[in-house]
Amino acid sequence: MPAVAKNGYGSTKMLLSCGILTGPLFFVVAIIQAVTRPGYITLLNAISQLSLGDLGWIQTTSFLLTGLLAVAHGVRRLLKGQKGGAWGALLVGTFGLGLIVAGASPPDPGFGFLPGAPAGPGPMPTSGHATLLAVGFFLSMFSLIINCFVFLRRFNSVRQKGWAVYSVVSAVAMIVLIALTNVFMSWAGVIVALAGAAAFGWITATSARLRSET
Repeated sequence: MPAVAKNGYGSTKMLLSCGILTGPLFFVVAIIQAVTRPGYITLLNAISQLSLGDLGWIQTTSFLLTGLLAVAHGVRRLLKGQKGGAWGALLVGTFGLGLIVAGASPPDPGFGFLPGAPAGPGPMPTSGHATLLAVGFFLSMFSLIINCFVFLRRFNSVRQKGWAVYSVVSAVAMIVLIALTNVFMSWAGVIVALAGAAAFGWITATSARLRSET
């Protein structure tokens, strides 16, 4: 244990724990709101819509805190000079940055939420803050998809084949699910949530795996 502290691995473990917390924190907060806020329909409404209304600060805080936890991730410290150490750290950081942008940019009301909102999509063209939300979402998801392939290379290099396969499956799942939102608009809420679950699940699981190496 003294050797761990001496080499800085104690703080690295703490930073990797930030990555582990991202998924559970985000989805526990979202699920509690989804089942308690009037008018929210999980099948139809996106998690980001929970940022609307008097209680919207809860989801906004969740986005911002989760993003900060991702930015604080300890990948660079653990993997410095190894495969995945540079790009892996950068892409986890941009994933977190995308969440912060999303947290600062609420969506337009639509699909019946908040109560009294249009039954279909929100206004067209979308507002500036809704456009920024879309940019944040794209940045986060794109970063995680690319990072899955960065870590595919790392996991293959250290002969962790199961984790390599998991990374590929996660990336493909995110791509397919995001594409499906354009086909099944009436299921968009739950499909986007599943894409988010694949993304957050990967970063939480990978963080736990890396933490076990310290």
